Amino acid sequence: KTIHVAGTNGKGSVSHLIASILQDAGYKTGLFTSPHLKDFRERIKVNGLMITEEEVAEFIDNNIQIIKEVNPSFFELATIMAFEYFKNSKVDVAVIETGLGGRLDCTNIIKPVLSIITNVSWDHNEILGNTLEKIAIEKAGIIKKNTPVILGEFQKNISHVFNNKANELKSELIWADKTFSVKKSIQTPDTMQMFRIKYNKEQVLNGLKTPLLGEYQKKNTATVLASVEKLKNIGFIINDKNIYKGFKNVINNTTLKGRWQILSNNPLVICDIGHNVGGIKQNVTQLNKLKYETLHIVFGMVADKDFKKILKLLPKNAIYYFTKANIPRAKNEIELQKIASEYGLTGKTFSTVKKAYNSALKSAKQSDIVFVGGSAFVVAEVL
Repeated sequence: KTIHVAGTNGKGSVSHLIASILQDAGYKTGLFTSPHLKDFRERIKVNGLMITEEEVAEFIDNNIQIIKEVNPSFFELATIMAFEYFKNSKVDVAVIETGLGGRLDCTNIIKPVLSIITNVSWDHNEILGNTLEKIAIEKAGIIKKNTPVILGEFQKNISHVFNNKANELKSELIWADKTFSVKKSIQTPDTMQMFRIKYNKEQVLNGLKTPLLGEYQKKNTATVLASVEKLKNIGFIINDKNIYKGFKNVINNTTLKGRWQILSNNPLVICDIGHNVGGIKQNVTQLNKLKYETLHIVFGMVADKDFKKILKLLPKNAIYYFTKANIPRAKNEIELQKIASEYGLTGKTFSTVKKAYNSALKSAKQSDIVFVGGSAFVVAEVL
C-alpha cells in the first residue's frame, strides 16, 4: 500500500509525521522523501532507518546494465531504488513524496490508497507553469480514480482545479483546514509546540505536541490529522495514542531535520529549509514574532529561484551574510548580494557557508538571533 504526497511546501513534514504515526501503530513503514541534507540515504528509510550503503551499492551493481541503457535522471534512479528496497523489505505501507509537481513526476506510477496535496505556491515555475492555476493542475495530476484525496489548504482562486479533477475521477476530496482547526496554544518547557485542535468544531487530541516548532506546522498538522482520519476510514488501525506518540517522537522515529530547527540557544540559532515564496514567507512571519536585539541572516539561494519575489519578502532590518552552498546550482554570493541590495538588504559576502556561519556566530550577541536559510543546501552545511 502507498500514500502519495505532493505540494509546494510542507510535504516533507507531512510525510514524516504520517510515517511516524504509522510506525507507532505497528505498520512497517517505508518513507521516500527529498532532498537529502547530509547523506543520500536519508531519502529512503524503513521504520526510520536509512537504506545501508551496501544495499545502495548492491542495487547499482545489479542494475548497472539497464542504468547505462536507459540513462535515468538522478531522481528517477533514487525512486526506482526506493521502490525496490520497500518491496524487498516487505513494508506494510510506503509514504512516497513527489519530487517536483505531480502529473509528470516519476513517482506518479503508483496506485495509492490516499493522495495528499499540502498546498500550492510559487516554485519551479519554468517547469510547472507561470500561474498558480497551472502549478495546481500539475499537482492535481496525482489524484487517482476512486482514490480519496486530502487537500491541506483551501485556496479559493485554484480550488476549482482540484474539485474538477476529483469529480472527473470520482474521487472523494477532503479539505483538511475545513475539517480540522489547529491553533498553537503554548511552547512547553521541554521545547515542544503544543496545539489546540478542533475536529468539526469539537475539541479533540488535548495536549498534542511535537518537537517541530515552525508556526507553519499548524497547517501541516491539520493535513496530517485529516489524512489519518481517512486512513482509519479505509481500514488502517490507528488510535489516539499512536497519533500522540507519532507527533511527539517524529524526530526520533524518522530523523527529520531542518524544519525551524534550533541549533543553539545562546545566541538563539535557527535554521529552516524554506526556499520558495511560500516557505520564505512563513520563515519571515515567524522571525517577526521573536524578540531580539539584532537579526543575523546567513542566506544563499539556488540559481533557478525567483529572486525578486523572494528577496522582497526578507526583513530589511537584518545583517546579511550572503553565501553559496557547495553545489553547481548555487547562485554566486556576489551576484546575490547585488540583487538583494536593490531590495534594501545589506551585508557582506562569503565564499562558503561555513565562513558565513562562523562570521554570524562571532558577530552575534546573546540577545541576537542567527537565522540560516534560503536553500536546503545551505542548511545542510550547518547541520
